[in-house]
Amino acid sequence: MSSPRSRPRALVTGASSGIGRSYAERLARDGYDLVLVARRRERLEDLAEQLRREADAHAEALPADLTNAADLARVEARISGDESLALLINNAGFGSYGPFVQVEPGAVDHLIGIHVRAVARLTRAAVPGMVRRGAGGVINVASLLALSGSMPPNPLPHRSVYAGAKAFIVTFTQAVAGELVGTGVRVQVCLPGLVATEFHTVQGMDLSRIPRMTAADVVAASLAAFAQGEVTCIPGLDDASLVERLAEAQRAVLMSANRPTLARRYQPIN
Repeated sequence: MSSPRSRPRALVTGASSGIGRSYAERLARDGYDLVLVARRRERLEDLAEQLRREADAHAEALPADLTNAADLARVEARISGDESLALLINNAGFGSYGPFVQVEPGAVDHLIGIHVRAVARLTRAAVPGMVRRGAGGVINVASLLALSGSMPPNPLPHRSVYAGAKAFIVTFTQAVAGELVGTGVRVQVCLPGLVATEFHTVQGMDLSRIPRMTAADVVAASLAAFAQGEVTCIPGLDDASLVERLAEAQRAVLMSANRPTLARRYQPIN
């Protein structure tokens, strides 16, 4: 008589293409069952069938638009009720580049909905059960553009809302990671640069001549960093000390500025 199946489960959002699909494929090979979340049902079902066939994974397609309140609640319920959930990958997202004065209000709402609300709500749905079980993890996919606020829009794109939303993911993840120290639950934020996916193509941008990292390499870096306990993973960064130096600079500003008196340059001249 065969032994009962015992595989950890991962839920991946934005799984129908690009980095999300690469996470699903890699995790299936690594022995995970998958819950696949994205808007495109046909692509999800094709991927689920592929993972069953090639990796013997139990793969469930869960079509959902995470900017829709009812769909988001349905995915939250699926996460919070899953006692086998070992890993949540918050990868779903899209770009909406353009000068801020031209960005449609609806696009602002959708960007915030997918990169801020969905990431926070799905993480909140997953973490209590993981803490109760003493194990599990969350990986939130941000972008190097989260660090680009002080840079002009040329040669970078006009990106105010997108970059701001990705910056939320970075700070949110780092803060949650600090709260979860000692619980057995790990949290990571991954900041890829340009990646060879359809992300830019759907926005009408042709980056075919620009060298770009593969989605599979982004995932390989993220999972290696996760195993090593890195909270902030930057797949293309050789000098990892830069991450700590950035954190040190932020802490220095916070601690130096948190005082009851005005800085001298703001004080009135007598």
